Amino acid sequence: MFIGAHLPISKGFKAAVQTANELGANTFQYFTRNPRGSKARALDERDIEESKHLMKEQGFGTLVAHAPYTINLAAPSPETWEFAVQTLREDLIRAEKVGAMLAVHPGSHGGKGLNNGLGRTIDGLNQVLLGSGQAILLLEGMSGQGSEVGSTFEELKYLMQGVKQNKRLGVILDTCHLYAAGYDIKDDLEGVLRSFDKAIGLKHLHALHVNDSRLPLGSHRDRHANLGEGTLGFDFFAGLVKNQHIKNLPLILETPGGLSNYKAEIDFLRKNA
Repeated sequence: MFIGAHLPISKGFKAAVQTANELGANTFQYFTRNPRGSKARALDERDIEESKHLMKEQGFGTLVAHAPYTINLAAPSPETWEFAVQTLREDLIRAEKVGAMLAVHPGSHGGKGLNNGLGRTIDGLNQVLLGSGQAILLLEGMSGQGSEVGSTFEELKYLMQGVKQNKRLGVILDTCHLYAAGYDIKDDLEGVLRSFDKAIGLKHLHALHVNDSRLPLGSHRDRHANLGEGTLGFDFFAGLVKNQHIKNLPLILETPGGLSNYKAEIDFLRKNA
């Protein structure tokens, strides 16, 4: 199984691979740039090559890059939308150099209505995916908080169908987001996965964020908790890693608590797989 966590890359990709190894991980996620800003560090090609060599030696799975939260493809503001398109286009190129998939929040319509937000997001994705790149862009399923776009399978399906180069488009789901959005993965994981398969197709599910939820089913609020310390509970995650549709995906922890907590949670997931 490919299990990892969200790690910093401030000391480079090779150092992040080494940290992942120490945690018992064989994949990881990283921010492409400051998650609350726009600044991106220049890529060190030697560091990337050394990290790729080390990952090959250690049998790593595909990495997941995460775009900054400032990106809003659904934004009604032309300036915000154009920033999102340009930044995401750059980050997709950077992710390809690293050999990672790139996850992005679809965005928020800012009070202009869901249909407007979906349309803006489709227009942005079509701009981002122009060209001959190969990196996969992953739309993240959201919790439905505020004016978020992409909290239902139907919305994600609509986005994917509206994108011309949708062969480069996939989905990353989040256990906390799913539960908050009203999908009862705790008591009916198979039913939720069947619904996803019917709407979008499980072949388009490329990775999973693994987080407990501080709040109950259908809260529409994104509040991550450590595994077993939220409303999903240990039993859910022990069963999750055995699921035939899940076990071959990169599983990425985004739980609170830091590196020592990640190590304990990775150990727990591996022992239950």
